[in-house]
Amino acid sequence: MAKITYIEHDGTEHTIEVKTGLSVMEGAVKNNIPGIDADCGGACACATCHVYVDPAWTGKTGTKSAMEESMLDFAEGVEENSRLSCQIKVSDELDGLVVRMPESQH
Repeated sequence: MAKITYIEHDGTEHTIEVKTGLSVMEGAVKNNIPGIDADCGGACACATCHVYVDPAWTGKTGTKSAMEESMLDFAEGVEENSRLSCQIKVSDELDGLVVRMPESQH
């Protein structure tokens, strides 16, 4: 289990425990976190689970695949620390992870 803090665009924080092996997106969906729609269900085929990974955590969340990079082209407000939360697998190493949702996802 890892505690993950999801921060909505307006600053509202949601800290939840997410089971190891799930994606950051699945943790949000299972806990009704607003701002992560996950229209494609985690198939890396949309950009409705776009998050900004806190800079302290970017090295621990893995690298973006070519498919993820191309899907981020469809997201609004993409930054260097943008990720699709469906592509970040939860592990014990991610205990304390902080992600923020873009304003376009509310």
